Amino acid sequence: MKTRILILGGGFAGVEAARQLDRTAARRPDVEVTLVSRENFSLFTPMLHEVAAGDLEPADICNPLRKLLRRVTVLNGEIEAVDLVARRVTISYGVRGLRRELPFDQLVLALGSETNYFGTPGVAEQALGIKTLRDAVLLRNGVIAMLEAASVEPDTERRKRLLTFVVAGGGFAGVETVGAVNDLARQSLKHYGRVDPREVRVVLIHGGQVILPELGESLGLYAQERLRERLVEIKLNTKVIGYADETVHCDDGEAVPAATLVWAAGVSPSPILKDLPLELQRGRIVVDSTLEVPQFPGVWAVGDCAALFDPASKQPYPPTAQHATREGRQVAKNICARMKGERAAPFAYRMQGQLASIGRRTGVARIFGLNFSGVVGWVLWRSVYLMKLPRFEKKIRVGLRWALDVIFEHDIAQYITPRDIESVNRLLETARQSHVGPTPEQLTAAPRATTG
Repeated sequence: MKTRILILGGGFAGVEAARQLDRTAARRPDVEVTLVSRENFSLFTPMLHEVAAGDLEPADICNPLRKLLRRVTVLNGEIEAVDLVARRVTISYGVRGLRRELPFDQLVLALGSETNYFGTPGVAEQALGIKTLRDAVLLRNGVIAMLEAASVEPDTERRKRLLTFVVAGGGFAGVETVGAVNDLARQSLKHYGRVDPREVRVVLIHGGQVILPELGESLGLYAQERLRERLVEIKLNTKVIGYADETVHCDDGEAVPAATLVWAAGVSPSPILKDLPLELQRGRIVVDSTLEVPQFPGVWAVGDCAALFDPASKQPYPPTAQHATREGRQVAKNICARMKGERAAPFAYRMQGQLASIGRRTGVARIFGLNFSGVVGWVLWRSVYLMKLPRFEKKIRVGLRWALDVIFEHDIAQYITPRDIESVNRLLETARQSHVGPTPEQLTAAPRATTG
């Protein structure tokens, strides 16, 4: 009888666990490894803002799971239920929502996180995000759409509202996003002769005293200075308390008229975890030092959904891609050890460094305790993440695009329009109502841009 290893989640932790098992346990005829993922690709999220800026194409940061995992069965679907007692998981897949039960002997929970809006009125319904590929594509197209609309808008106040872009959150995602939006908007202005550059406003709102607190005060202050030099307004010690009628309301009483709000102010673990009979800390599963769930042997948790404590600091490891990747690798090794009757090894890792891109040819980095900034920080950012990008083919594609980026300017083609979105939504709704999937002819006729 085969040993069934089931991995839930196609993020950094889940994919790394699957890749490690693909090279080891999955080679055995008595082992079956399955990965369930909402998408059929692995998304390299550190480069999302590069897609939003137009420096990279969506396909550049997406690796098809079936190309990464030759021996692992990949299922594209949604997690409907997890029964740890009966040791089975129910998933749904396809436009018809077909259901399937997956029994397991070893389970890896790598469900990641989702955007946390903290109950802020109007934000979940109207703001853009920067966590998924769809978010990045919509943001890029949204910036261009605002420039297009502003170029023909006769009303001054309305035009200023269209040309105001607000990003909430001064962490890595928020700072990199505001730099990308600022670059894209301002460098595209020369193609919109009717738009007054003085009417363009890019605002970063951060609840702390300095942005990028993870990198330390000196690099945070440097990033603030560089962004302000590039005309980005930074509001510190300020929180967004609502978004309505295209106006961002702040807790200091200021109301910022803005047609675009990007929310990068925090994430929370997958809500699926709340339904599991497990001990949680701030929504994350408490695991032992080997990443195993104490109450259920053979059930493991990694990445953003695991609360694993650093034995040195006694604090939970931060939910970063760096830690998630190492945890995924370690849990795969521990599963292999357990199948051999050996003892699982504890997880131990020290962060090597952190980097951030803050706009065109400017970055900040802290690596092994040393600080880097400016062009050097930017080169380090690109070099490190290019090396970490899975698959040689993608490294070459991204490297070539970055090389061409030095010569050519941003593309301002609008790939997705409201008509495109409406067309595909109608097609999918028809498929659901008729209980059949779209025909190959229908899919071919659908607007190509909406696949992003």
